[in-house]
Amino acid sequence: MEKIYLKYKELKAKIKEKWNSLSILDRYILKQLIDVFTLGVIIFTSIIFASETFTQLIKQISLYGIPFYIAIMMIVLNLPQVFTLTIPISTLFATVMTVNDLSLKSEITIFKACGISISRISRPIFCFALVMTFVSFFINEFIVPVASVQSKSLAIYSLEQKHIPENKMNFTIKDIDKEGNLKRLFYAQWCKDKTLNNVTVVDISNPKNIQIVQAKKGTTSDYGWKFDNGVIYTISKNGKIFNTSLFEESNVSFGIGDVNEMVKESTAEYNFFKLMRHIQKQKKNLEEKLKLEYEINLFDKLALPVTTFALAIIGIPLAITPPRVRFNRGFLFSIFIIFVYYVIRAFSLNLGEGGKIPPFLAAWLPVIIISVVGGYLFYKKAYKI
Repeated sequence: MEKIYLKYKELKAKIKEKWNSLSILDRYILKQLIDVFTLGVIIFTSIIFASETFTQLIKQISLYGIPFYIAIMMIVLNLPQVFTLTIPISTLFATVMTVNDLSLKSEITIFKACGISISRISRPIFCFALVMTFVSFFINEFIVPVASVQSKSLAIYSLEQKHIPENKMNFTIKDIDKEGNLKRLFYAQWCKDKTLNNVTVVDISNPKNIQIVQAKKGTTSDYGWKFDNGVIYTISKNGKIFNTSLFEESNVSFGIGDVNEMVKESTAEYNFFKLMRHIQKQKKNLEEKLKLEYEINLFDKLALPVTTFALAIIGIPLAITPPRVRFNRGFLFSIFIIFVYYVIRAFSLNLGEGGKIPPFLAAWLPVIIISVVGGYLFYKKAYKI
């Protein structure tokens, strides 16, 4: 613990030394950027959480019977994926609000009168955007896959333990579908350590026959139930026994529908290189539509972090207010740019998933358009006017 504290103090001293080595202008601009960026992350993360993640939380609790504390843990594990979306938006928000504030206070005019160009004023902004690009890439590559796998494991665990009472004797468990119809009925003599003892299962989910499982022990597995030392009877609807089989160990896929519906494979579980290998390995087995989706997500893992820098490029020239304008239009410009970016992004992704354009272009088209338009506007502001 003491070593960690000493390393923390050493790192803090180095950061302070590096900060003090910056020029007064760079520190002045960076301080405003960091303050607004932090506010932006809080605001946009809260909006995404309230609109999407909270709805998902309620659905998991009500539909799948996920315990509240596990659902909260799954939400926390999904936050890194939300951060990869909020970092580019927050960087744009910080850039536009900072530059617009400098412009309204006539500080940019004063800087230019002192011989400090727009490109020199923009240098700390570009450096900050570049750092945030690498931070976004790091989160997307190293934190999101681990968090997604852990969230998936929690979902499987919660479904495994669903409705299994501990230290109860002579009880029944009903497995009901979404329409309220009975699918299976479990009877157990007692339960200890999440293991059902002397268990009988009546499965009526198949309309053609009824299956009865009697076993000494029953425990949950990743995708169903594991029974030990028992017998399986398959009976027709009119009472005729089709088949009887004894077993020492048997795996039955009770509940596999809930697991497959809730715990679907996601590209968020892979980083760029692992997803590339996964696509190459499963290339022949994947449907064309799913293959296109995977390839688009592969290129998007690089394009999304680079969006952070592209949005900073277009944000600077649009935030510089003409001398006669005396109101803050930075927030409106931020909303407008974000709206345009996501319209282009949705359009290009839909074209890519429909096979109209290559997957690489589908992921990178919004970044290319924003970068080209932003570069042209910045050139006009910094070098022409």
